[in-house]
Amino acid sequence: MHSDPVGRRNSPTRRAVLGTVAGVAAAGAAGAYAWNRHGHGSGDGGDGGVSGRPGSRTFERLSDPGRTVVRGPDGDTLATFTDGARTAVLAGPSRTFSEPRTTKATVTTNAWVRVLPHAWQQGMEKSAWFKGWFTKTLADTGPDVFAAAFEYSSAGAPDKHNSAGVRYAGTAHFGPRNQAVNSPLDFAYHDERSDFYDYLGIPWTFSDGTRAQPEQARYGDVDCSGFQRLVWGYRMGLPLHNTNTKGAGLPRRAFAIAAYGPGRMVIPHTNRQPTELDVLQPGDLVFFAIIKNRPNFIDHCGMYMGLDDQGRHRFYSSRSAANGPTLGDLSGHSLLDGTDFYARGFRAARRL
Repeated sequence: MHSDPVGRRNSPTRRAVLGTVAGVAAAGAAGAYAWNRHGHGSGDGGDGGVSGRPGSRTFERLSDPGRTVVRGPDGDTLATFTDGARTAVLAGPSRTFSEPRTTKATVTTNAWVRVLPHAWQQGMEKSAWFKGWFTKTLADTGPDVFAAAFEYSSAGAPDKHNSAGVRYAGTAHFGPRNQAVNSPLDFAYHDERSDFYDYLGIPWTFSDGTRAQPEQARYGDVDCSGFQRLVWGYRMGLPLHNTNTKGAGLPRRAFAIAAYGPGRMVIPHTNRQPTELDVLQPGDLVFFAIIKNRPNFIDHCGMYMGLDDQGRHRFYSSRSAANGPTLGDLSGHSLLDGTDFYARGFRAARRL
């Protein structure tokens, strides 16, 4: 992390914690998500060629997008690595994520989303670093991307501080109250423009030398793209930059992440709601056009979680109506399929 350590700041008064952030199911149950509904992948469209058999594992090449799938001796998927992306999805103990304050839906999954040290390339399973990394990471039950993301749930998450006294996790909110908007269900009721360093309350120096200062009024707040930068950048170590142009790592706003972010597009932006969703895997960033008079301008982003208990494609994002990160259904269901508000606005997906 590239920042200036500062002393612990006093957190503003927080509203009472409501609801349950996430329940952890017993290990071993089968997860439900599009990339691996039955343990054998979905939407393969690949050549099915086996590139290596170290021990009882097989490495299979699939296409659209190009990726390497690791299978166990029973054929179940152990991991998926996508060419050009650092996102890796590994099978692990099943977990259930819930948020009763805002939805009855739950997501039960055995997908553990990790970040590779390098963008994946075909044949990397033969590299010197991979065997040790994979064996260690497959057995790791420490916080992954999902676990880190839920450490900011608007439904309530305990504060965590680093050695410098900086609160790096805990209940996040979306932004300051927007006095020009009266309805709490309006997506502008809380003001956007809160980035990860506002949440942290510390100044931040980016790799190009530019320096950003947090706004005191935005301490503990993070908007939709700022939330992804908080999780993927600050917590997971992906590079960040402070513009909306091309550059190394994640740019600032949702439209720029969609257009210029690292990794690869798995659902391109075609000005229409995508209907073929089997290409998605947990951890993919999903993008939405939700401004009424700009129906194709990307103005919101979230993280795809997989299938919920009703078999619907659910995502997790920082939103005004919930006043922070949510998988819930206030002022629009957190779904990619169907005809609800966010589903109609869904436009694209990127795998970081």
